[in-house]
Amino acid sequence: MDIIRRIEAVATSGTEIPKPEAKTRFWVKGWGRRRGERALIYLIPNNRGGRPYEEGVTESELIRAYEQLFRTGSFTKSLFNSELPGAAKEGGCNFTTIGGVFRLVGEARHATRGIYSKI
Repeated sequence: MDIIRRIEAVATSGTEIPKPEAKTRFWVKGWGRRRGERALIYLIPNNRGGRPYEEGVTESELIRAYEQLFRTGSFTKSLFNSELPGAAKEGGCNFTTIGGVFRLVGEARHATRGIYSKI
């Protein structure tokens, strides 16, 4: 899908992911595997020092979230929790990562807590 190619073009290794309330930097590691499919892997700082944590969002999760954003004009935390349970179970920061990636490709803005709106 076109949105994945666009994400691949901007979310390269080392790219910072914009997060609305983060006090530390989150950044792209690259592409790998999560939940049995290809996924965008990103790093979360370890506040106790040591190696950063890794999390990821799958291609199908990115596509589903984008379809919601495109169809309704927003991507919400409630939709994330109900429609992307694998991503939600791995961590709530996957929501802001998806929104941040959509910001990087110029498709969304952070409207308010729990809501990204289509630009």
